[in-house]
Amino acid sequence: MNYPTTDTTEDLGARRKAAAAECTRWLSGRRLPSADALRALADVATEDERDGYGNGGEVALLEQEVAELLGKPAAVFVPTGILAQQAVLRVFADRAGTQRVAVHGLSHLLVHELNALEEVHHLRLERMTSEPRQPRPDELAAIPGKLAAVTLELPLRDGGFVLPTWDELVVFAAACDARGVPLHLDGARLWESTPYLEHSLAEIAALASTVYVSFYKGLGGLSGAALAGPEDVIAEVRRWQRRLGGNVYTLFPYAVSAREGLRTVLPQMGDLHQRAVELAKALQDKGFRVFPEPPHTNSFRLFAPRPAAEMELAAVRRMEATHESLGWMWRAADVPGWSWSELVVTPGTLQWRVDEVAKAFGELLDS
Repeated sequence: MNYPTTDTTEDLGARRKAAAAECTRWLSGRRLPSADALRALADVATEDERDGYGNGGEVALLEQEVAELLGKPAAVFVPTGILAQQAVLRVFADRAGTQRVAVHGLSHLLVHELNALEEVHHLRLERMTSEPRQPRPDELAAIPGKLAAVTLELPLRDGGFVLPTWDELVVFAAACDARGVPLHLDGARLWESTPYLEHSLAEIAALASTVYVSFYKGLGGLSGAALAGPEDVIAEVRRWQRRLGGNVYTLFPYAVSAREGLRTVLPQMGDLHQRAVELAKALQDKGFRVFPEPPHTNSFRLFAPRPAAEMELAAVRRMEATHESLGWMWRAADVPGWSWSELVVTPGTLQWRVDEVAKAFGELLDS
C-alpha cells in the first residue's frame, strides 16, 4: 500500500496523536472514555446509594466481589494501584520492623513510580534479578537477612508480559513461606494470567498473603484498583489510604465501571489469550518475531526487522490514510536495525480477522 509522503522530520508523536483522534477502528488500545460511555455507566449501576469516602454503595459490592473472586477474607477499593501497593508494603514493613522488600528489577514498583517506595516510605528495595523473566527461589535465597515482604508482578510487563509456570509459582511461594516472609502479588494483569497458569484466580491468590488487581487495564474500567488479603492487613491499608490522600469523596463511577468489567470482560480472558497466540503465529509468518513465544497472556512484544523511526513513520502514515490504529508506538530494540512494540489483545481485537491483522502489520514492513 502506498501512502502520501510526508517530511520525516516532523514530530511523529504529535502526528500520531492527531491521527489517533481521527481513528474509527482500533486493534489494540482504546480511546479515553467518551460522554456516551459515561452515560452508559448509569444504566449498569445496581445501587442508587453512592459510597461516601469509599464506604457503601457500589464500592462495597465491588470489594465483596473481589474478595470472593480472589478467595480472600477482605478487599479494599482504591483509586490507583500505586497507592494500593505503597500502603500494603508499608504495612508489612512496619509489622516486620525492617524496611527491606524483595522485588524484581523490572517491576512497576521500580520502573514507573518515581522511586516512591524509597522516597515516601524509606523502604529498601532488594533486587532478586533484572532479567526479563520471573525470579527464582535461589535468587530470593541469595538476599540475606530479614525481609518485610517479597513481591511478584504477574505478569512482568516490562519483561515482556512473562509469567512463571504454575509449578514454578508454587515453588517460589513455598520458598517465601519457609522463610516466613509475606508474598505480595502485583496482579495489575492477574485477570489475564489465568489461561496460561490454568488455575483459578482464587487458587493463584491462595499462594500469596496479599494481591493487588487493576480495573482499567485488561478489564477496561475508568480507573481504580483493589487490594485483597487478611482482614487486619486490609484494615491497616485503609488507614494508609487516608494518609496518602486516596480516600476521595466518592468512587462511585469507578466502582460501577470496574464491576461492569468483571461482568463482561473477565469471562473473555480465555478467548483473548487464544487470539494472542493466533496473532503471534500469523505475525511471525510475516517476518516479525514475538516474545514470549507463545504469548503467556493476551499481551506480548512484537519485534520488527526494521528501524524504529521507519516503523513508526509507516504506522503513523497508515493511521492517517486508513483511520485505523494498530497499537502503540515503535521503539528501538537492542538488536541494531530492529524495533519493537506491544500488542495487547482486547475485546475489540476480536472484531478483526487474524489474516486481516497480519496483512495490516505486513504493510508496515513493506511501505
